[in-house]
Amino acid sequence: MSTDVRPSAPPVLTKPKPNSGAPAAEAPAVPPREGARAARRRSRLPRLLLAGLGKTVAIAALLAVWEAAPRLNLVDPTFLPPFSQVVDAWFGLLDSGQLATNTQASLTRSLSGFGLAVALGVPLGLLIGWYRPVANLLSPVLELFRNTAALALLPVFVLILGIGETSKISIVLYACIWPVLLNTISAVRTVDPTLLRLARSLNLSPFRLFQKVILPASVPTVFTGIRLAGAVSILVLVAAEMVGAKAGLGYLINASQFNFAIPQMYAGIVTISVIGVLFNQLLVALERRFTAWRAPVGV
Repeated sequence: MSTDVRPSAPPVLTKPKPNSGAPAAEAPAVPPREGARAARRRSRLPRLLLAGLGKTVAIAALLAVWEAAPRLNLVDPTFLPPFSQVVDAWFGLLDSGQLATNTQASLTRSLSGFGLAVALGVPLGLLIGWYRPVANLLSPVLELFRNTAALALLPVFVLILGIGETSKISIVLYACIWPVLLNTISAVRTVDPTLLRLARSLNLSPFRLFQKVILPASVPTVFTGIRLAGAVSILVLVAAEMVGAKAGLGYLINASQFNFAIPQMYAGIVTISVIGVLFNQLLVALERRFTAWRAPVGV
């Protein structure tokens, strides 16, 4: 009787693990979505640093040209003083309290008119864009007034509402409401038809369709109008404050020009520019917060 002897498999040699005296802790699992977000943030960091460096270099070059041109007599220093003199005048206005007082007056008027424009323009734009009968009813009036410049109506506002705060806030409201209103209407009417067909295939009610599809898809374009209105609110207010105002950055610039205090005039102009940039950056941050669901665009 023969026996079948099969060769056994060679033993598998394993490298002994060093005994550290404590069990190795397992690395916590990272959710795929969080890992993708972290990777995107890491990939955007060099671009953000490069963009910030480019902006800093551009601003520094502009200020250097501003400082050098009057000192080299490329321009008349009487009408364009060096930037260092403007900075000295700015700190002088800050120490005397004039800058704070006039800035507060301008911001109160500008933000009041801007806030009212957003509060009225966004709901009205959604209503006009979504309901065709309302659009047909109001379209002639919108076409008439949106082509009338706000500053052209400034004398009318002053005659009707006086030279106080009401007329200035009203002119800012009138100027700001059109970018918000028109961009909101366009946002609703240009929603991707594919999204609408998919939503209707799910038998969503009109209210749910508006809430879940129309409103989120409209947010980017609505914020474009809001950012335009933010810039308009400052520009129109400065012009309005040059007529019959006793405080505000526009009044400060106009009074400095009449008194031939040119460095103070440029200090007011620089202050308006800085406020406009900061206001726009705030609106950009809000837009990113409300549109975080969008995929990043660009390289």
